[in-house]
Amino acid sequence: MISSTQTNHPLINGQIAPEAQKRVEFACDRLREAGLRITQPRISILRTLIVRDVPMSIEQIHDELNSRSCDLVTVYRCLAAFEEIGLVRRSFLHNGTSLYKMGDRQDSAYHIIDKESRGIRELDAATNARLAAVIKTVEETLRAEGYENVSHVLEFYAKAPAAIAAERSAVQVKVPAAGL
Repeated sequence: MISSTQTNHPLINGQIAPEAQKRVEFACDRLREAGLRITQPRISILRTLIVRDVPMSIEQIHDELNSRSCDLVTVYRCLAAFEEIGLVRRSFLHNGTSLYKMGDRQDSAYHIIDKESRGIRELDAATNARLAAVIKTVEETLRAEGYENVSHVLEFYAKAPAAIAAERSAVQVKVPAAGL
């Protein structure tokens, strides 16, 4: 197992886009505020989540990391710590697989997950905005009722239109005309 090394620089593994860099720095600030150390594995995991910006399984995150960054157990532990302080959001595939995404953005996108290919696609901007408004209202209502640490998980699952069309064309059987 590779041990964690402490670092104060959030961009150890090279350059990333300026917006992504700001998000990494914000995440590091959140870790410090929560009393957690800033380590190479934590930064690598955060960078992966920020750069990809789609829900990912623990195995997908681990596969994206440099093989020397950290082991699978470290990814599990880091994501549990990140979720506990609200840095990541967890959702689930219909088979129970956990997916993680950064929870630092207010303009959080909702997704549709293809049941067959497990491909993930963002819902359109207008639908995302309507969902976000409804969810914000529900969360505010719950807080007004005295609930604390309010969060939610919302994912949509469906069979992609292309898969449905392919199935339908494969199932269609041509019936010969009478008398032929």
